[in-house]
Amino acid sequence: MAMILQGSIVGVLLLLLMLLLILLLILLACKPWRFFSSLSSPSRALKVGDLERPLVLDDANAQGQSNESTRSSDLEGACGQNEGLLHSPRMHDLVYKQRLPSASLQLNEEPIEDLSVGQTLRFLSLTERLAEVKTHVRQEDQKPNLKSDLKNDLLQDLAPKAIADQSNFCLSLMGKRALLGSCLSLEVISGPSCGLRCSVQPTSASRLPLTLGRVSSDLLLKDSEVSGKHAMINWNADKNKWELVDMGSLNGTFLNSQLISHPDSGSRHRGDPVELSSGDIITLGTTSNVHVHVTSKSESQTPFGIGIASDPMAFRRGGKKLAMEDVCYYQWPLPGIPQFGVFGICDGHGGVAAAKSASKMLPEKVASILSDSLIRERVLSQCDASDVLRVAFYQTEANMNNYYEGCAATVLLVWADSNENLFAQCANVGDSACFMNVDGKQIKMTEDHRVSSYSERLRLNETGVPLRDGETRLYGLNLARMLGDKFLKQQEPRFSSEPYISEAIHINQESGAFALLASDGFWDVISLKKAAQLVTQAKERYFKEEGNISEKVANFLLSEAKTLRTKDNTSILFLEFDRKFRISCKVDS
Repeated sequence: MAMILQGSIVGVLLLLLMLLLILLLILLACKPWRFFSSLSSPSRALKVGDLERPLVLDDANAQGQSNESTRSSDLEGACGQNEGLLHSPRMHDLVYKQRLPSASLQLNEEPIEDLSVGQTLRFLSLTERLAEVKTHVRQEDQKPNLKSDLKNDLLQDLAPKAIADQSNFCLSLMGKRALLGSCLSLEVISGPSCGLRCSVQPTSASRLPLTLGRVSSDLLLKDSEVSGKHAMINWNADKNKWELVDMGSLNGTFLNSQLISHPDSGSRHRGDPVELSSGDIITLGTTSNVHVHVTSKSESQTPFGIGIASDPMAFRRGGKKLAMEDVCYYQWPLPGIPQFGVFGICDGHGGVAAAKSASKMLPEKVASILSDSLIRERVLSQCDASDVLRVAFYQTEANMNNYYEGCAATVLLVWADSNENLFAQCANVGDSACFMNVDGKQIKMTEDHRVSSYSERLRLNETGVPLRDGETRLYGLNLARMLGDKFLKQQEPRFSSEPYISEAIHINQESGAFALLASDGFWDVISLKKAAQLVTQAKERYFKEEGNISEKVANFLLSEAKTLRTKDNTSILFLEFDRKFRISCKVDS
């Protein structure tokens, strides 16, 4: 009996011990004493115990709330990363939460000398700022007049002041150095968002950095392999260069097939900034490729406005969007040839490869030919560049290796003589077209090379193998002239790459002259006369607005083609020769 009683007592004791242990664990987990300590010290603006915390920014939609409701802001040293950060009147609400050095500190701060202006204008963290002060104190041999409460003053005073000073310094740099900048244009050349375009200048501080991603980005890519915020581009005023940074994407960012992401894959850390050059290809994930076009600042303004707009538009049966096979391009002035510029559209068929090749080669060939001073002087004296354009098309065709893809090509060569008179001359193969409006008259600068067109049927009949009645295609193509398609040209000698070349047109800049180049997707639904009316309508609508009016006109024309349900890729390049539409970008040499 005694043994049973003794066993019961031991069991009760063990149960009590277990209950006490559980209660102790609950107390350690809940930490109820923290409520009492928070009552005694309500302010958490800056605490020595907060170890290496990131910057926090009050929610922009909750002004006046306490700092406890702040949300984390992924600044990572990025002044100028968004407009709200640069221009918000609540910069003083930013709060640093950093660990303080143990050494005594001096309040007199040295000017920020090493604030780097790279992919972003970098915030120095409070730790770095205090380290600088600490170094300065060591250099002053720890002068005895340092008060014991300097650290407390620093807690309340240095952090917000440091941020405000750095912000003002960033804004000052943006204002003073952006004038040395250049224009950046991006075009998605493959992937689900093929044909999408975006452009920005360093002077557009509110639009920098330019973000690329699948969610709330400046270049919005509807690609499941692209992260929400995949990469960004910013202007480095120190180097006068655009720089690309991977923002911690899951599938990586490649520049010209070279990985630029953080070496720890999947770490979600940003990569190092990499310089961009004109012609670079940015790859996001595996399918979305973005072409980079960089143009440098010119002290003398370009004597005309330039606007580009394009969209794949059409849908095949089953709802699948057509691949974008149009390529728009321009170079003003040509590298090393300040009096000449090239503007063109290449409309590919069977793929976009031939259009890309031609759009790269044609400006290069024209520039190479005009680099001969004798040829250049002959063009200027005779006001005729027919031979230049003809040889450029011949050399481009000879150097293209596209056997199963081809493209229509339209090139407008514009030049200025010593008296600032402007001239334009056009060459084309295929069915992309150009017309000019000079002194209220519409001048067609191209010829239609479809098999069904009257002039082309005459040429084909003169080859000795006339077309049959009702025949509108050769080997399945509705074009009889194009660049590329080497295999078809070997099978059918009636195919040609010989361009039609227009007369040179003198442009009176006081007469409201303009030029419109567009691929056949536009001309399929809009006539030349209707296009001229739409241009006049758009110019009247946007006349008093700021920004690039020529670009707005191009987008207006594109929207009209979309409204009329065009069934093909549509690209538009609009040149406004009126002096009031001047812009100031040229291609970087």
